[in-house]
Order: sequence, then structure tokens, then C-alpha cells
Amino acid sequence: MNILVWHVHGSWLTAFVQGPHRYLVPAVTVPGSTDRSPDGLGRARTWNWPQSVVEVTPEQLREEAVDVVVLQRPRDLELLRAWTGRSAGVDVPAVYVEHDTPPTPAGSRHLLADRADIPLVHVTHFNRVAWDSGAAPTRVVEHGVVDPGPVWTGELPRAAVVTNDPVSRGRTVGTDLIAPFARGGIDVDVFGMRVTGLRQALGVPVTEFEDLPQAAMHDQLARRRVYLHLTRWTSLGLSLVEAMTIGMPVVVLAATEAAAVVPPAAGVLATDVQRLVSGARTLLADPDAARAAGAVARTAALERFGLDRFLSDWNTLLKEVA
Repeated sequence: MNILVWHVHGSWLTAFVQGPHRYLVPAVTVPGSTDRSPDGLGRARTWNWPQSVVEVTPEQLREEAVDVVVLQRPRDLELLRAWTGRSAGVDVPAVYVEHDTPPTPAGSRHLLADRADIPLVHVTHFNRVAWDSGAAPTRVVEHGVVDPGPVWTGELPRAAVVTNDPVSRGRTVGTDLIAPFARGGIDVDVFGMRVTGLRQALGVPVTEFEDLPQAAMHDQLARRRVYLHLTRWTSLGLSLVEAMTIGMPVVVLAATEAAAVVPPAAGVLATDVQRLVSGARTLLADPDAARAAGAVARTAALERFGLDRFLSDWNTLLKEVA
């Protein structure tokens, strides 16, 4: 099956393209530059993808047979029409993956809410109940991750955070909640895209690690003793699932889907920030307790977010749609 899918969320797509299909990923170069446009990021540069992922330009896409298009942004609907002359759900079968929580928890109507011809696929059950999906047929296909193995060592008594754009996204991703940990004597390392400037913005001594390839970031995370997930409003951070999968104990703000998928024995799960800070200190001071919590986290992640289940769910849905 030929699947047209944009490179929007690298971690999610890394799992998705492990399936048995041929994946057409648009590639668009910014005029006068070697940079890629958000309309077509092409193959990943920081993840390892199989050769079944094929870059296509808009011009090439007009000649390609597409069995199903996987939409992930409102703009993808427009790009499909502009580049191919085909409309999603009319001329080519389509599904729409909603990665994000709605702008408001009760009053956000999805752009596909008045359409019944494109299945709306939520990545968490929380997303499904938070969005007003109207007449759209809805499904939940929870995340899947490629298992890097139980590589956690926790040799460094430090806490790790993975986040993108923490300065601009602020309270949404819990940027402000990092400060109580740093002020409480906990060494915090922040990994992600566009994290430079966080130390200055927060006024606390965090260490910034910018734009590491996924494998290198996992190697670095595995050396830290605990993982902090402090996001207030998100579907479910894939970085949290990945941290659990490598066997890290986790300290988690019990918000949105995280409250439903993280076992308390995997670390600390609470909405009281002081409980989170205190729990992190305990894990940092007790490597054996951290190791035991990390084992629980890994087991839970593999049972719920294993790649085989994820790909099976998606293959079933793609066959139904096509």
C-alpha cells in the first residue's frame, strides 16, 4: 500500500513507518536555501527510518498512486488539493490523526466535525473526549514506540526533561514547573529543540542540550537517574513513553492522559508539585528504588505502547479505509 504522510511529528512517524507499506513523505526545499519547508520536511535527519520511506516532491506526487493519505494538520488538506488535484475523503481515502489536545477542554469543535468521510484518529482517549468531534467517525490508536531496550543506568544523580520550545510554550508544557526542582537542589538537564535560553528565562541553573539525534538523546537520558514530565496540557508526551521504555523512573504531573497510563509504582505521580520534588529527591538518593521504579515503568510502557500492537491497529484501520 502507498501511504502519503507528512513529516510532522518525528517520534510518532518513526513508529508508523515501521509497518509493511511504502511511505511517501513530501520534501519541499525553501527557495534560495537548502532548508526544508514545514510543508515538506522529507526524511528524518535525527531518526533512523527504513528505506520504504520515500521522499516525493509535489511535482512527483501528481504521478504517484496513493492508496491512503494520512492527514495531521489542517494545511495537509489544502496541500493535497494544490499538489495533486485530489480531495481527501472524496478522490482518495484518508484518515486524520489528531496529535494535540484541543485549545479548550470542552468547547473546541474539530475541523472535521461536520464530515463523515474521513475517520478522525485520536492518539489518546483523553483527546477523544476533550475534542468535539461532531459527526466524524472517531477511533483511538494509542502511541507506539520502537523499543531501544532496557538501557537505563541512572549513573548520574540528575533529572532529565525533554521538551521543545520551552520558552515560547511556557506554562502549557510546564516550563515554570522546572524551577522548583532546580531551586530545590536538583540538577536538571533539559533536552529538546530550541531549548537554548531556558536557563536565562527561568533564572535557575538548568543545563541545556539542543537538537541531539534521537539515539544520542536516549543514550544521555539513560544515564540520568529520573525523568521529569511536567506538561500541563498535552495528549501524551511520546518522550515520556520513550523514557519509560528505556527503564527510567518517572516523576509525572498527573494531567491529561498521563494520569491514566503511568503506574504510581513507576516513580511519582501527583498534581502537588512539592510531592513531585520530594519524590524526585528520594529517587535521586536511592538508586535501588529508582531501578525498581524504572522496571515497573518499562513493563507498563511495553504492555501498552508496544510497536506490534501499534502497527496492528494501524494496519487494520488502513485496510478498512482503503
